[in-house]
Amino acid sequence: GIHYLSKHCPQRYAMIGDLLCKEEHDIVLLQEVWSEKDYLSLKKKLACSHPHSHYFKSGVIGSGLAIFSKHRIHDTFLYRYSLNGYPYMAHHGDWFGGKAVGMAVLNIGSLTANVYVTHLHAEYCRDKDPYLPHRVVQAWELQQFIRHTSAGADVVILGGDLNMHPQDLGNRLLRTYTGLQDSYLETAKFDGCEDGMTLIADNPFISKKELVPFEKGIRIDYILFKV
Repeated sequence: GIHYLSKHCPQRYAMIGDLLCKEEHDIVLLQEVWSEKDYLSLKKKLACSHPHSHYFKSGVIGSGLAIFSKHRIHDTFLYRYSLNGYPYMAHHGDWFGGKAVGMAVLNIGSLTANVYVTHLHAEYCRDKDPYLPHRVVQAWELQQFIRHTSAGADVVILGGDLNMHPQDLGNRLLRTYTGLQDSYLETAKFDGCEDGMTLIADNPFISKKELVPFEKGIRIDYILFKV
């Protein structure tokens, strides 16, 4: 969240840190960590459970992308998308965030894992979306970046807020050209919201207008993988 614009930022970051310490995931991929101060706070809290981390800087206010890992990070790289909103649409803010994809190379045992974290341009209106071409271009650049940087990897993981529904054009392009599989569709056991929804009406920090006409919620956040 963005301080002074998002509600209860300090409390929410504290709760996120507590949850991640408790869950002890091998790799954590975060978006919308717009403040480096918040990243450093999380880094301090997660030092015992996730001693390796990286914050990807981009744009005016930062990319918001961060990775925390139990495994040593050997290399990192950031690619900034060539098309990303308009500076005069200040109330949307995407342009100022410098949307990008961050890559981290990890060694997990004898395996080399390329881990990617990204956040694509938001969809503010489903029916009349002036940013649809921006997300499609970003998805195209994302799949190219993954294909050209992951040839030597044993495992490829992409996590992030794609701001696309499962069957949207950009999503289909991404999965088709990279061969990445959707972990939600592949898992035999899922412990989460109904139908894998990631933006839900019960979330008190979102506006119900964001979900029109999808009252129950939408799935726009993904973990994709290839082995």
